[in-house]
Amino acid sequence: MKKKNVILVAMLLVASMLLVACGGGKDNSKNGTDGVVDKGDALNIAIVSSPSGVDDGSFNQDNYEGILAFIENHPDAKVTPVQETTGDVAASVKQVADIVADYDVIVACGFQFAGIGPIAEENPDTKFILVDSYPNDGAPKDAKEMTLDNVYAMQFAEQESGFYAGVAAALETKSGKVAVVNGIAYPSNVNYQFGFEAGVNYAVKHLNAKAEIVELPSYAGEDVMKNNVGGNYIGTFNDEATGKVVGNALIDQGVDIMFVAAGNSGNGVFTAAKEADDIKVIGCDVDQFDDGKSGDKNIVITSGLKIMGMNVEKQLENIAAGKFKGENALLKADTDSTGYVKEEGRHQLSETTLAELEKVYTAVKEGKIVPPSNFSETTPENFEGLE
Repeated sequence: MKKKNVILVAMLLVASMLLVACGGGKDNSKNGTDGVVDKGDALNIAIVSSPSGVDDGSFNQDNYEGILAFIENHPDAKVTPVQETTGDVAASVKQVADIVADYDVIVACGFQFAGIGPIAEENPDTKFILVDSYPNDGAPKDAKEMTLDNVYAMQFAEQESGFYAGVAAALETKSGKVAVVNGIAYPSNVNYQFGFEAGVNYAVKHLNAKAEIVELPSYAGEDVMKNNVGGNYIGTFNDEATGKVVGNALIDQGVDIMFVAAGNSGNGVFTAAKEADDIKVIGCDVDQFDDGKSGDKNIVITSGLKIMGMNVEKQLENIAAGKFKGENALLKADTDSTGYVKEEGRHQLSETTLAELEKVYTAVKEGKIVPPSNFSETTPENFEGLE
């Protein structure tokens, strides 16, 4: 054998030994016992949101900020926002299916993503964080709920946060007329509506409030079971113009406080309030006090909260630490996952209202008050704690 051939063979042998030593040239991350590469905290994350996007100042943005908080502590991770532009259920599920092979974690925000169950089942190495719904089998009728090892699905007791908003509105109204404005009658939105109505009824019965709930029949909502739930539904989360129409119509009816749970459509309601005299709103999902600024005044008196970002960040930390566990979880006040804004400088509630809300919050946390939800047997007129 010629000398240069001997040298070439030796080089190839050394290279092959190095490849073996480095795991055959694969990702240098740890390998799990099942042979699947564990990427640690270098996660490639996608957040799939509704038409209002991750900068909606509300629902989607709170989830996105939970991811950003995780990345701040784990700079090797990265996130890609994916906006599903229609809000259609089938289109939302397809959007997830189209990207599932490209990401380690998919955060899907909204009830419209519930049908991703089969996709998650077929892709066990991808982790899913599902916000506002539990996964189901995607059947067009009578879909069956699924519990999957690679899906942490969180729903919130929005009716609790809506309840606090209803109590606040009833105690703070000057005209004696209040309303709730929603986007689409998904269960989470109906929960907010029923909770708000229950809170108003509670304050009238137990806290000497004088308030009535105003609804516009032409904007009544129809939930996913085709039940008429009343309320004031814009019909989309991304129509500011119609939001302003609904806001003005309620103001014309004498409403002076509106609880707004409508995504980008709610911005139109905010605009209507800013252009009117002495009209206030209650924000939703996140602290919307900054959105209420209008010249030298602010129209936001408080916001009903569901703590999504914190819970998204928590599950990403579990994934990074290898502690992730699939679950369909209902998050309530007992895990500090619902609430209202009471921090000084971020609300305009009276001391009397703050004191009453603190009592109400404690009663909800302890289970003494149980506000009604979309599919509960109780109603805003008849629920545990109203008696």
